[in-house]
Amino acid sequence: MARGDGVNRTSARNMNMTAKDISNAQRHNEREKESYTNQDIVPDRTSMNVHFKTPTGSYAEMFEQMAADGVISTRGLKADANLYGELIFDVNSAYFHNHGGYEFAKQFYTDAYKAAIEIVGGEQYILSAVMHADERNRAMSEALGQDVYHYHLHVVYVPVVEKQIKWSTRCKDKSLVGTVKETIMQVSSSKKWLSKPAVDDTGAPLLTKSGKLVLRKSYSVLQDDFYNAMKNSGYDDVERGERGSSEEHLTVTQFKVEQEQVRLAELAERSDQKEQQAAALDKKIAKIQKQQTAIDAVDQIEVKTLPLSSKVILERSEYESLAVAAKKYVAQEKKESILQKALDAAHKVIASLEAKVVALTKELSEYKSVRNKLNTAGLEQENEALRGKLRAYESVIERNSLWHLFGRNRVKARTRDDAR
Repeated sequence: MARGDGVNRTSARNMNMTAKDISNAQRHNEREKESYTNQDIVPDRTSMNVHFKTPTGSYAEMFEQMAADGVISTRGLKADANLYGELIFDVNSAYFHNHGGYEFAKQFYTDAYKAAIEIVGGEQYILSAVMHADERNRAMSEALGQDVYHYHLHVVYVPVVEKQIKWSTRCKDKSLVGTVKETIMQVSSSKKWLSKPAVDDTGAPLLTKSGKLVLRKSYSVLQDDFYNAMKNSGYDDVERGERGSSEEHLTVTQFKVEQEQVRLAELAERSDQKEQQAAALDKKIAKIQKQQTAIDAVDQIEVKTLPLSSKVILERSEYESLAVAAKKYVAQEKKESILQKALDAAHKVIASLEAKVVALTKELSEYKSVRNKLNTAGLEQENEALRGKLRAYESVIERNSLWHLFGRNRVKARTRDDAR
């Protein structure tokens, strides 16, 4: 995200998606829409977008095929579970512009895709990876007087974690109980992005004063991994996104909302300025039109004809008044014409700005309708942690044969566990 301070910062964001969300992400990433509310997308440049992994079908079809082939496991997932993730890798537009643009961006994101494979856990879990080269940076383009494009990488993947399935007590061969039956790659967005323990220089976990583990937020780890990967690839002129800032947690939609809100405010301010200029021009024209009354006074001059001649006689004072009025009329007519052209141009700019404001307001409303859905990942992660604690408590009770102390609660606990 550009901050205007001249520092080139890496940015890595993740967005979790359900089965209902994935089709819209596909249409955007693969440029399958007939039209876009984002006016900065330039269709003539879409052919310049670069796929580092091209999807073999729709994202949903590829997911189902992976499940059928046993590459991933969906056992125990709820109907509204987050089945997909999308990583967006980015550096401010000026960075690529200053390094030559398109060709440099292709090489940069070729290396970024290698980092994505490591972050995801293997290329087999990636459905699509595409660099967009067809989105124009409007603010920079207007400031520099030339087209500047915002290059960024979308990586859609299936979030998986390794899970060991162990033989239960129901196994007839008691020697197998507790041993690993099979290892699966379980689809789980919450476990994929669990916070990790922070460690010191020796690798030992950091603890708080009360002895609890210090945890690093998963998206902060993502920022670190991307930045370190690009540094190791030789891009030593970039800095990591600021720690603790909201930048680490922004999804694509939230990112665009903030950008467009700033742009909307700028357009509104420019529109107000143009309206003020138009009002000033209206006043000038009104003033000139009032001066027309002085010219109308010329019609009141009486002329006397000379006998046997087409010439007329005027008093000297009347002649001088007529000459002055004629000169003023010519000058005023020229000035009024210039001002009218300026007024017409101002009204045209105002109409254009108002149209942009309406379009951006509509786009923001669409972004905001989606934004409310973007905070479920944290809740789901907390719920998963609580369920883990509950299972741990139940395990202790089971090992110590204490269920008889809980009466009805035993039945309730087991019912909840069966439901999961």
